[in-house]
Amino acid sequence: MEKVFLNDNLVDIDKACISPADGGFLYGAGLFETMRCHNGVVFCLDDHLDRLFSSAEKLLILHHYEKNYIAEAIYKLLDANNLSDARLRLTLSAGSVSETQKSQRATLLIAATQFQPYPPEYYQKGILVILSPFRQNVTDPTCGHKTTSYFLRMLALKLAHQKLAAEAIWFTTSNLLAEGSISNVFLVKDSAVYTPPLSTPVLPGIARKAICKLAADNSIQLVETELSIDDLLSAHEVFLTNVIMKIMPITSIEKHTVGDGKVGPLTKKLQGLFDSFVEEKCRQRQ
Repeated sequence: MEKVFLNDNLVDIDKACISPADGGFLYGAGLFETMRCHNGVVFCLDDHLDRLFSSAEKLLILHHYEKNYIAEAIYKLLDANNLSDARLRLTLSAGSVSETQKSQRATLLIAATQFQPYPPEYYQKGILVILSPFRQNVTDPTCGHKTTSYFLRMLALKLAHQKLAAEAIWFTTSNLLAEGSISNVFLVKDSAVYTPPLSTPVLPGIARKAICKLAADNSIQLVETELSIDDLLSAHEVFLTNVIMKIMPITSIEKHTVGDGKVGPLTKKLQGLFDSFVEEKCRQRQ
């Protein structure tokens, strides 16, 4: 029986229950992290937990957990489910509130399933994306945080899938390029890589951070700057990142063909560098 880690215990997935008064369930008052485990090692786990704890502090989601405790819980769960290559979902919600409770206790739920990669042809031929009909509001305090209030993101992604596209690209209310529904976005033009700054605001993606490091370590010019629809459509190459997809090339934006319609050379180079980076970070756990 598949197990999940709920609060302080490993439990069978069909026995896992949260309170109907949980603030995450009622109001979306929660955060989540999607992680990948390779060779029994969670890729950039410290970065995930740093982001989780930073967002919890900024959004006033109170909890009593420590990073080491959560890390140990993740590996207990992987061992219990006998997984070495997995996709993990960690959810931290505000917890249950009722008139009979004097204090609120956060809910921690961690689930892990066998890793399922994207189709190989996505990486070989690139993907189609659409432009999201929705906009990111820079005054929204949840922007730039991975909150469980994710309905609009999933709605934009569902609309993309209905059009046989793999992702929806978001802009801000000021018409600045932001990110994908579940990814960060990068452009390539004249051998330089461009991406929106975190202040746009965009999610501080774990894969995004890795790309910035890899570019610096390999003498690839990377510029964080405000970008427009014109920048997106005039780019020679475009790609998306998250820890599950790694580096995903875009070859079509609605009816527009990116570059020559093929996966570009700098995207291919970064794909190789990122694959090696994952292998380095995920050496077999002893």
